Amino acid sequence: MTSLADLHALMARLGHPVLQAPPVSGARFADGAAYRFEIPSVEGPEVLAAVVEEADRLGVPVHRTSQGSGVMMLSDEEISAMAELGAERGIEVNLFLGPRAAWDTGGQAKVTQAVGAAARGNAMVAACVADALRACELGIRSLLVGDLGALEVLRRLKADGTLPAGLVLKTSVLVPLTNGPTAAVFERLGASTLNVGTDLTVPQLAEVRAATSLPIDLYLEVPDDQGGFVRFYEAVEIVRAAAPVYLKMGLRNAPNIYPSGGHLGVIPKELGRERVRRAALVRRLMEQLDPGLTEPPSGRPTDLGVPVV
Repeated sequence: MTSLADLHALMARLGHPVLQAPPVSGARFADGAAYRFEIPSVEGPEVLAAVVEEADRLGVPVHRTSQGSGVMMLSDEEISAMAELGAERGIEVNLFLGPRAAWDTGGQAKVTQAVGAAARGNAMVAACVADALRACELGIRSLLVGDLGALEVLRRLKADGTLPAGLVLKTSVLVPLTNGPTAAVFERLGASTLNVGTDLTVPQLAEVRAATSLPIDLYLEVPDDQGGFVRFYEAVEIVRAAAPVYLKMGLRNAPNIYPSGGHLGVIPKELGRERVRRAALVRRLMEQLDPGLTEPPSGRPTDLGVPVV
């Protein structure tokens, strides 16, 4: 019978060791930062403007925002306005691609989130490509991908010049990524930055880090439908083990606003402001627990998918 030690040795031989005590990651973003803040659910230009205003007020550096309703839920004017503000402020503006199974006529996504972001059928993959082309034409250089086949198609379109070579392809938290071998597969399929499972332990995050050099994206406060965890006091250990890492500030006890729109009134803007406030709380805590992790970066980031206008 194979022992636990034998199994661990086999995993190590395959290049994916099972880590008990996570090592400290020496990897950093291009500007020398160990971590950055990502503000998710920034659903349109008004929400983006509110996030930028609150970040200025609280002194929180926001390098990336992401959107969940999708490119198809934004007008050209709205996308252009977001691109202009992102370019002005040097912020990566990330938009979700295409329709998804959870909004389609199929039944499986109604009973499990596991396939909620999948593209059902080749026509839906084509719709994701259409969203990508339109967003890039309007200046966006960062897209959120919820389907592995669509990810590989987008990689090929980047390679042949149909899409910009520097386009950031960010995987969705709805696509399960919970171990090192899966992270390596996502990287081979063309991912630029990896959204990992919300409940991974620090050693498990270190295993993902050992398998890829790509940035890791992790919810530090997790929406209720993804687990509802609040991991503020783990932030230092997470960054030490997983750097470079985007700390995503979701919200517990918040409504699901996808797809967003004017019918929701000021709710998306206020949620955006509160996410920035949460980031300020985390930054203060990290400065207290490990000031070295929050030292000012050495230069302007060159690895962001900042819009081109």
